[in-house]
Amino acid sequence: MSRFIISGGGTGGHVYPAIAIAQAIRRREPGAEILFVGAKGRLEMEKVPAAGFRISGLPVAGFIRRASWKNITFSFKLLQSLRLARSLIRKFNPDVVIGVGGYASGPTLRVAVSLGIPALIQEQNSFPGVTNRLLGNKVSAICVAYDGMDRYFPGEKIILTGNPVRSDLLALSGHPAEAYVHFGLDPARKTILVLGGSGGAKTINESILALLEQGLPDDVQLLWQTGKTYYERCKVQGARFKYRDSFKEDQKPCFLSLEPCILPFIDRMDLAYAVADLVISRAGAIAISELCVAGKPVILIPSPNVAEDHQTKNARALADQGAAALVPDKEAKAILPGMVIKLIREEDTRQKLGQQIRNLAIPDAADRIADEVFKLAGTKTHRNG
Repeated sequence: MSRFIISGGGTGGHVYPAIAIAQAIRRREPGAEILFVGAKGRLEMEKVPAAGFRISGLPVAGFIRRASWKNITFSFKLLQSLRLARSLIRKFNPDVVIGVGGYASGPTLRVAVSLGIPALIQEQNSFPGVTNRLLGNKVSAICVAYDGMDRYFPGEKIILTGNPVRSDLLALSGHPAEAYVHFGLDPARKTILVLGGSGGAKTINESILALLEQGLPDDVQLLWQTGKTYYERCKVQGARFKYRDSFKEDQKPCFLSLEPCILPFIDRMDLAYAVADLVISRAGAIAISELCVAGKPVILIPSPNVAEDHQTKNARALADQGAAALVPDKEAKAILPGMVIKLIREEDTRQKLGQQIRNLAIPDAADRIADEVFKLAGTKTHRNG
């Protein structure tokens, strides 16, 4: 029976691909033992057990690039995490350790390679983070989603697999009727799906409020994931915008056929994508991979608050191929409302965007990664005590 550790998380962009890889491994070998290693208090500690897998948490936290008192505890937590990761790995005795990015991935991969255990990096972005770049020379294989990654990693270790997406996104066609009921939406109206990532996005939320203030056509409805941080404010402000069937002449009409469906987090992304006629999203690597599989027209608003501005690079790669519309974060409040109204009215343009982004999909990415994992499992000769 094979044994695997999958480490990383922090955001949905790391957690859900990790779960997809685990599910692909189980499809290959139903009896495989899988242990997740995450960061205490982060999203994976909730989502991984909900998906049916075991997880252990490390106290590791990220290093804050600006001066902060929190950095005082960074080294202590890192050393603690390295010791705990070593203990977990020795006890579990994995055949392969897989790192998907996020706080816990670094310590776990470092310990694995120091013990001679085959290790694999699943690099999601077109520009890898510092930890993965440092570990690239030490791990056995690196699964990537973009061409040209030999600028950062040894070319002989790179395998182009694409980014894994949640298995429920691979079959959307049978879900629309269920989805409209699930979210309380009207199937006769076009749906704009708004996504800011699991943590939400301040600029996107403010831009949607500006859109509502400007007014939506009466045959359009909104499915809006705000993130937990912004939920209460957006719920209060968004609920003001309902369809009004009569106006005074001096009133500015604000059309919205139904009260916006405003949620802090959407667990059923398969249902959300199934009903979406247009998507507004950040440009994280996994979000883009999911959008490619879903084949939905999208307006990408890259977050400026990420290392090396990699979301802009991700978004530009799609926009240059006519597979997405791109709006810079600093211009979103001014530009987004007009662009949304324009695209929701131009069905041909939306169809072209959807087809172009669908052409970039690699729907079997998780299975490709699982193939590489099992290849490495066959190379393991070292066993821990």
